[in-house]
Amino acid sequence: MIQQVLRSRNLTRAITQVVGNGGAAGVDKMPVTELRAHFKREGGKLQRSIIQKRYVPQAIRGVRIPKGNGKTRLLGIPSAIDRVLQQAVSQAIQPHFEYEFKEQSFGFRPNKNAQQAVLLAQKHIHEGYKYIVDIDLKDFFDEVDHALLLELIYRKVKCPITLRLIRKWLRAPILIDGKLHKRRKGIPQGSPLSPLLSNILLHELDSYLSEQGWRFVRYADDFSIYARGRDRAETILRKVRLFLENKLHLQINESKSGIRRPSNFTLLGYGFTSAYKKGVEGEYQLVVSEKAWKKLKQSVKECTRKTTPKSFTQRATELKTIQRGWLNYFRLANISGKLQRIDGWLRNRLRYCIWKAWKKPERKRKNLIRLGVAPQMAYAWSRTRKGGWAIAQSPILTSTITLARLAKRGYESMEEYYLKICPRFNEPLYTRPVHTVV
Repeated sequence: MIQQVLRSRNLTRAITQVVGNGGAAGVDKMPVTELRAHFKREGGKLQRSIIQKRYVPQAIRGVRIPKGNGKTRLLGIPSAIDRVLQQAVSQAIQPHFEYEFKEQSFGFRPNKNAQQAVLLAQKHIHEGYKYIVDIDLKDFFDEVDHALLLELIYRKVKCPITLRLIRKWLRAPILIDGKLHKRRKGIPQGSPLSPLLSNILLHELDSYLSEQGWRFVRYADDFSIYARGRDRAETILRKVRLFLENKLHLQINESKSGIRRPSNFTLLGYGFTSAYKKGVEGEYQLVVSEKAWKKLKQSVKECTRKTTPKSFTQRATELKTIQRGWLNYFRLANISGKLQRIDGWLRNRLRYCIWKAWKKPERKRKNLIRLGVAPQMAYAWSRTRKGGWAIAQSPILTSTITLARLAKRGYESMEEYYLKICPRFNEPLYTRPVHTVV
């Protein structure tokens, strides 16, 4: 196995993947842009140290990132060299596990994605499984049992050198606020190997659920089970809790877990709402959760904050990145109506930024005249005491800084882009969803 890991083609592919992913430097402060030159210069020496079992991974750099609920999540950033080696190991061992993984597992797997998981959940609900056992694992990535995980890996990977590497990475200390902390359990989020390791461990859960004949959907550590009645759902929840605690040594987050109905259930940012009012009794349509809408608006606000010195071109480029990523993810829901309102609000924010950038009254007057405003009116508006937000929504800017003019400068309407990628005009991702509404 270690020969497959260290094969030139495999390492080259791993370097390309890590460089493409980008990301911050680890404790050694080596940027990923230097990886190709480093492996060309030191690759042979590094491979010999691995084969001779002398290689020791560097410590992981711990970084806290904010979560939506005001709390933080600890990410572990390995050094650039360790990231390449972990990626190479992942590429070599994944085929030995992938063929056994269940169809209902969608996280971090080839040709699988979150939208497919959502569509399968919708399919279960439409078939009458409307009592949902929604389970959130408590600090999953921090609580993984190393001995259990290594035992599961050993079933497929017998190579002692590869196992040694994985064990060393699992036990590597983490540097938080200048202090090194030992690690005796958990998988560091942020490493290239952690998605595969989490799937290897939770495959045991998938196998148990499949043996019981239960319908379920899993994306990484986010999973839900579907039942026809509440009594059945309560039985499932009790059995799954015992399995997780006794077999996988994992705890359920009681405050975030429970039995849901489709109308109060969210999965990977999607919600489900009844189509009964539309005359389609028994069907549930996909919607975007309120949390996801708030996250989008917050990202847009940060980009279009008038006090942040940026050119219009910079803002338009950043907005395209934000909008396209969000819309590509939530393209299953028919959200054109809501996007129209957000587009209008966003254009006013851009006009506000432009008005603010003009600064002095005389510059405002000249720019308004260039946009076709009569000189007398341009003078009056350039000296107005109205606030910038009121001006942005007033006819003086909405009729001059038009959508066509914004588009020439690089602005792209969210609704326009959404209509290009909406599944109603393309091939479906899993099975064709029913017509969706917000």
